[in-house]
Amino acid sequence: MTRAPGAPSHAGNRITDIAGITVGHHHRLDEDVQLATPTEPGSGWATGTTVVALPRGCATAVDVRGGGPGTRETDLLDPVNTVRGADAIVLTGGSAYGLAAADGVMSRLEQAGIGLPMDRLGHVVPIVPAAVIYDLPVGRWENRPTAEFGARALADARTDFLIGSVGAGVGARAGALKGGVGTASITVSDGPARGLTVAALVVANPVGGVVDTSTGLPWGADDLDLHRLHAPKQLEIRRLAELTAKGTVLNTTIGVVATDAELSVAGAARLAMSGHDGLARAVRPAHSPLDGDTLFAVATGQTRTDPAVAVDVPPGMDPDTAVVASLAETAATVVQRAIVSAVVSATSVAGIPAYRDVLFSAFGE
Repeated sequence: MTRAPGAPSHAGNRITDIAGITVGHHHRLDEDVQLATPTEPGSGWATGTTVVALPRGCATAVDVRGGGPGTRETDLLDPVNTVRGADAIVLTGGSAYGLAAADGVMSRLEQAGIGLPMDRLGHVVPIVPAAVIYDLPVGRWENRPTAEFGARALADARTDFLIGSVGAGVGARAGALKGGVGTASITVSDGPARGLTVAALVVANPVGGVVDTSTGLPWGADDLDLHRLHAPKQLEIRRLAELTAKGTVLNTTIGVVATDAELSVAGAARLAMSGHDGLARAVRPAHSPLDGDTLFAVATGQTRTDPAVAVDVPPGMDPDTAVVASLAETAATVVQRAIVSAVVSATSVAGIPAYRDVLFSAFGE
């Protein structure tokens, strides 16, 4: 077994720019892993789990747009329900089988006394929502994440973490290319949300295309300097156009949008909803009947809004409306950037070509 190579995330452009949030991965990847075909099963390991550990007291919400989601504890996050937040969020491979990874996270959190207090004896119930991607054809069908994957990913949680073909992104595919884990963040510079930060982490595994075959650049990669990209050569663009689409329509892009703003659960839900706008910019088509596109949203409440830039809101409306609107706009952008980050950071697994392999000159190397 060998670890998939990953790229470092960078301070100032990652979800852990939100204080108190950490990210951990655990995966298994065999060097000789084989991709399944319509007539032959796959072999070996190529799957993993990513955990986003949260500070206490977060408002947590979710928005599911795909027609075929694999999720756990999403109903709990509806604003009409009682529990306000989660302790960790699990993003994992293994399709619905991979939801078992959340059990390991729950056990580790319980041992640490972290969770919803239930009595005066110290008993807690950790709140651990989860979402999965369909990566079962990459490697042997029976090789998928277990509770141990979740426990190890939580134990690995840190501020400095890897992106690309790591964790839940090991077996991810993005159209005809390799998918993976990506991240991004923005601190709002103007308007009612000035000084607040919005960030995202995604696992990109969409059936839709992530690259404009006419330009060779990822959809949504308008700021080439941000993604450290250059216009690729025409020969490489033609090679990209010749790639065949992957042979399955059961896929998903999942992730977490986070902010340091103080929001209600309903306000956080608005960020998750808007994050899907960014998903639709970076993946074409998105939200298909067999995708499981799911975005969680977290508001840590650590940074107050600047009263100097407050906007008058009609008295019949929520006074945070202007702030939420600004954060929602930013949420779409960070999700879009995180998906591009996943695509350009991924490395080939099981013969699935990575963007870097096909359009090497786009990196100026």
